Amino acid sequence: MKKILMYSGPMCNFCEAAKRLLDRNKLKYDVKDITSEDGLREEMIKKSNGRRTIPQIFFDEDHIGGYQELRELEKSGNLIQFLNN
Repeated sequence: MKKILMYSGPMCNFCEAAKRLLDRNKLKYDVKDITSEDGLREEMIKKSNGRRTIPQIFFDEDHIGGYQELRELEKSGNLIQFLNN
């Protein structure tokens, strides 16, 4: 299964929604709070091809996008399949 990484930040409703979605699907994930360390915001922007909003979610090196894209994967039934490919 691919490793899940989410760039997040404080008081972010979409970040919390993404965490709840991953939790209800019993998926393990790592979170990097972009405010906790210098350079994390720039790292996220570079990895996500310029996207500045949070959350930004990655499955291994595959950039998924934000909460909406993650939710669409779940709604379509492709979330677990995508993680296993």
